[in-house]
Order: sequence, then structure tokens, then C-alpha cells
Amino acid sequence: MLLRIAQFTTRFPRTILIGALAVALLCGIFGATAASGLKSGGFVPEDAESVRAAQALTDNFDGAAPNYILLVESPDGVDADQVRTRALRIIDVLKAHPDTAAVQSYWTAPSPAVASALRSTDGESGLIAVSFDGDETQIQEAAGELGGQVTGSTDGVTVRAGGTAATFHEVNGQITHDLAVAETAAVPLTLIVLILVFGSLIAASLPLVVGLLAIAATLAILKLFTLFTDVSIYAMNLTTALGLALAIDYSLFIVSRFREELATGLDPRAATIRALQTAGRTVLFSAVTVALSLSAMLVFDLYFLRSFAYSGVAVVGAAAVASIVVLPAALVLLGHRVNALDLRAPILRLFGREPAPLGAMAPEQTGWYRLVKRVMRAAVPVALLIVALLLVLGSPFLSVKFGYPDERVLPNSAASRQVGDEIRADFPRADPGSNTTIVLDGYRDERGIGDYAARLSEVEDVTAVLSGSGVYVSGNKLAPTPPGMSNDTGTYLTVTSSLDPFSPAGGKQLDALRAVDAPAPALFGGAAAVNEDSLGALADRLPLAALLIILSTFVVLFLFTGSIVLPLKALLLNILSLTAAFGAMVWIFQEGHLEGLLGFTAVGYLVPTMPILMFCLAFGLSMDYEVFLLSRIREEWLRRRAGRTGAEFAEEDNTESVAIGVARTGRIFTAAAVLMAIVIGALTTSKVSFIQLMGLGLTLTVLADATLIRALLVPALMKLMGPLNWWAPKPLARLHDRIGFTEEPADPTTAGAERPVRV
Repeated sequence: MLLRIAQFTTRFPRTILIGALAVALLCGIFGATAASGLKSGGFVPEDAESVRAAQALTDNFDGAAPNYILLVESPDGVDADQVRTRALRIIDVLKAHPDTAAVQSYWTAPSPAVASALRSTDGESGLIAVSFDGDETQIQEAAGELGGQVTGSTDGVTVRAGGTAATFHEVNGQITHDLAVAETAAVPLTLIVLILVFGSLIAASLPLVVGLLAIAATLAILKLFTLFTDVSIYAMNLTTALGLALAIDYSLFIVSRFREELATGLDPRAATIRALQTAGRTVLFSAVTVALSLSAMLVFDLYFLRSFAYSGVAVVGAAAVASIVVLPAALVLLGHRVNALDLRAPILRLFGREPAPLGAMAPEQTGWYRLVKRVMRAAVPVALLIVALLLVLGSPFLSVKFGYPDERVLPNSAASRQVGDEIRADFPRADPGSNTTIVLDGYRDERGIGDYAARLSEVEDVTAVLSGSGVYVSGNKLAPTPPGMSNDTGTYLTVTSSLDPFSPAGGKQLDALRAVDAPAPALFGGAAAVNEDSLGALADRLPLAALLIILSTFVVLFLFTGSIVLPLKALLLNILSLTAAFGAMVWIFQEGHLEGLLGFTAVGYLVPTMPILMFCLAFGLSMDYEVFLLSRIREEWLRRRAGRTGAEFAEEDNTESVAIGVARTGRIFTAAAVLMAIVIGALTTSKVSFIQLMGLGLTLTVLADATLIRALLVPALMKLMGPLNWWAPKPLARLHDRIGFTEEPADPTTAGAERPVRV
């Protein structure tokens, strides 16, 4: 297949490049508005109990589940004339909006109990709680439309917006801004590194151009998916970064092999074909492994994760197609000019050195070869030291805690974040972010409700229970029934708490509330219930997702290598490197180390979808380098073993294959890791904390994988296993002979020739 693709692209290069340019322009135009159709939720299954409880409140109790909160504050106090006038004017504007279902406020409260809950403890702030109709997209659009009309400072009265709708709106805007900043920083830095790797400005520009094509395709893919399904706004940051990083990586592999083949004397067309038969094959396998890792997220019933699977698999495909089809067309047309404009030459001449011609140094003369030889001579201590180091780095993950994200993922400068912080501090009974709501469908008996509310109020750390029978604190009724909590459809109760609902203590309190006997079937909603539903949905499907990743990766690597030992080793090493990255994430983002440096707020837990997303992504990206390294080691192993039927010299052949394979690829996969770290690491500039977590976690994983794992631990383990590396049971070996993927034969005039590389 690759041979046919290579022959086609090298026969019609101009046509392919013109077509690629046209497709890129169309993708750019179509995908320019991709962000407008993306959503900010997707962390909870649509059929979860907390979702059904919220829907029952929306349908039957207007205003019971507010999703837009306005904080009105003045040093003159909430009862000052100018404050009341401003608040009532805002309420009129809110009620006039078509998406507004209900409005509650301190100034229009139907009872003293409700008014007290909507007034701050210092008396300087009051709340206006709004319920918008619609899904996540509609409520955040409503928040955006009203924000300019109802917020701001006038006559000493300041109004700021918070709540779910305002948070969604701010997150969407922040994500779009962060993406532009990340790409602006990543692209020039990437070009600089590529110039250092290739020297030639022409060669350095090719991966970057392919990467920009991948970004255009990514945005179009995201836009396309929004027409058919829910897609998370967070997918835009990751998939654009992933598309750029993989396109650059894949192009780097192919361009490097093309230049290497040119140096052996092949003409441009033959060099392009050979590059696709070798590096192109590696790119194809890498794309398959990354796509399989990402597709495992389809098993989760959360569109946050599923959207990464949809868009991620498509983006990997786009990056691979651009590298295998578009890039070869450019290489054929450039030919030897791919080495033109060597920017390193003038710098080297300033120091009295001449640039070494391409292909001037054999693999055995490189520093990589000498390093690997030293590592293999001390294979046991090197392996033990690195494994111990990675386990120590991963040890903080043993104390990991998980929780649902709220407005604290935004920086302190965000209005919704400020409002959330003030509500938590000054409105202990009105914080919709910490309350638990209980819906008793069809139940209206006042006495039964009162007894139930009294028992709920005795649960530890519950500050009050508002019910259709009254307000209860520590088992005692302190205030009359707040209006609107009972109607013909049933009753709902609101439980206020002093605990963070997303903390482990908040989860235990929810379990205690569920353990209280209810007078009728009860639906639990609110933040703690949402958190529990989210964690439960992830835990239920996590084993299946992990199994799919492991099995699919094992099968692909077996087809690639014909060995069952190398796939097992690769799986174990990937898990080991991920363990270290996860430990670092707990140490930084859960425990709060580097909080000031990175500019986030540690809340004592991690967003639970992030480790899963990181696992799927990092697993695939780690296999990217594993496949690239193994391809050259295997190529050398097959070359050295050709014509040798026995086990004689097998140990020596294995050692030399590993050393030469790393020597030929070490510089390239290290450069690829640095480039990917730049592109994905740019996500750490985001102002959304779990996007920072993902960017930093993936960056650390990629760098550790390309240095500690591939350059040191892999050679050490392959030395210890010797020829066993290439072993498979005879039935599987015969199966691989029939269906496995074997290396395309080289041009007969160059087959088996020593191929020196430049370092």
C-alpha cells in the first residue's frame, strides 16, 4: 500500500500540492467558527440521577436550581436606595430575556428565610439567582448576551456574574484565547528547534507547514462533529495541539529518512519512495496505535471524553495523511534543495568549524552509539536505578483524590471565579455550588416531610435543611415553610453544608444523607451528587477502556515486530512512565506545589477525567517513539540475521542492532520529543487549571519517555533479554509470517548497504 501511495505522490506531486492547498483553505474557512458550537460540560452521564433531579427541578419548581448568579454589592449595604433601585432594574432586564425561567433575589424574596439566605453575612452583598432554560450551550449564550447589560459598576454599586452559565461562558472565551496564545508561542519555537535539527531552513519548514495543514484540518473536523454530536470546548485545545505535534513528528521522521536516503546516492524519487516504505510505515503504525488509544474513550458515557475520541482519531488520521501523501509530493519537487539555506553553517564558521556533510559519520562513530554501548555494559544497575526513580516519582499518586470541576478552574481574575469565592465565604445557606437537593416526586405530606427534614439536619456538618415543612437546623424547626418548595408534582428539599461537595468529606456526607430513610422515592441532585455520578460513570467503564488499549496496542506491536516480548515490554514501560507523570500531577495540582508559579488554585483533588484522558493520549504518544525506535532496531536485526539460520552470534546481533538502531534514531526521536513538548507544553500557558494539568502532564511524559525510557531503559532491558526480544511461540510466529507487516525491500542496488547518518 505504501509503495503504491509513494508511486502515486511522486508521479503527480504538483497536482497533490495544489489539491492540499485548496483543501487547507476550505478547512480554514469552514473551521473558523468551530468554537461557537463547542460545549463546556459533558462530565456526567445524561441519565445520571443528579441530572434527572436537576431536570425535575427545572420542570416542576421554577427557580429551584439557579444556573446564573448575580452578586450585587455596595459598601452602603444591600438595603440602600441606590442598591435596591439597581437590583430591581436588573431583575426587569432578566425577566424580559426569553430564556429566563425564574428569578429570585434578596430584594424580591417571598419570605424572611429566603431573604436571609440571599444576603451576605456582612450585609454588603445580595444575590439575584436566575434559572435559564436550555442546554449548556443555550444557558452560556444567555449569560453572554446579558453580561454586558447587567454587570459593571455604577453609583457605588458593583454587579458581577457567576454560576454555571457565567462559568461556561468565561471558560469558552478563555479556551479560545488560550489556544491563540499557545499556537503563537509554539509555532516560532518549533521552527527554531527544527532549524537546529536540520540546519536547512527548507527542511525545517516542511514539518511546520504540514503541522499548519493539520491545524486547519483539525478545526474543520471539530466543526463537522458539532453538527452531529456534542463536542467539548476543551477538545479544541488538545486536538489542535495534538494535530500540530503529530504532524511535525511524522514529517520529521520522513524528512530525516529522505535526507538519509539522498546521502546514499538515491535520486529524489527513489529516496522519497524508500522514505515512505520505511519511515512512512513507522508513521502508519504510530498513527494506528495513537488512534486506538484515543478510541478507547468511546466506552465512556461522557461526551467530554467521547468528543476527544471522535476528534482525536480524526486528527491523528489527518496528520498521518498529510505526512504520507502531501509531504512526499513536496520532497520530490524539492529534491536536493531540501538541504538548502543551511543556517547553521555561518554560525559554525564563526567558531572556525565547517559543517559536516550529510552522511559524514557512520552510526558506530556517534555519541548515541557510545552511550548505548555503555548502558548495555551496565544494564542491570541502569535498569534498577531508572525503575526505582520512576516509581518514587509516581508515589504521590497513591494519595490521589478526585472531584468535579467548578469555577475554581478559572484564574482569580475571572468574574465567575470571584463570585463563587465570595458566595462560599459569605453566603453559607445560598451557595448553589455546595447545596444538595432532594426531590420527592409526588409526595406532599407536610408531617412526613418535616420528620425527614429534621433527620437530615442532624447529619454531621449539615448547616440547614429547607423543606416544604420549614427550615430545620440540628433537628429543630427554626422558620416557617419557604414558599414554592411543594406543589402538585411533589416536594423538594435543599440541604446546605459547610463542606466542599467535591471533597472526600463531601462524598461521605452525601452517603450519610442517602442513608436517612426517605418517606418516598428520592432523587438526589446538587454538586456532591453530580460528583458521585461522574466518578461512578468513570469507574464503571475504566477497566474496559484500559483493557481495550492494552489488547489493541499489543496486537499492533505484534504485527509490527513478530515478537510477543517487545509488545509486553513496551506496555510495561508505558505504564511506568505514566506512573511518574501521574505522581507529578498529584504533587503539583492536588497538593499545590508550584501553585504560585503556574497561577492555578489547588483545591485538594484532581478532575477525574484528566488522568483518563492523559492515560489514553500519553499511551499512544509513547508508542509513537517506541514504534519509531523499534522500526530501526528491527531493520538492523533483520539485516544482520539475513542468511544466518542458527543461534550463532544472536547475542552480538541483538546488541549491535539495538546500538545502531538508537544511533540512527536517537537524535531524531529526541528532537521529536522536544518539538512535541513545545507544542503540547504550550497548553500550560492556559488559564484553565486542568488544561494546564493536561499540558504539563503530557509534556513530562513525552520528555521522560524519550530520555529515561527510550535512550536508557529500553537498551538496558533489550540487552538483558538478548535474542529473547524477538521470540514468539511457533504458532504465533507462523501467524505473523502470514498476516504480519514486513519491511518493504530496498532498492536492489542499495539493499544491505551500510547507511551512515549525520549527528
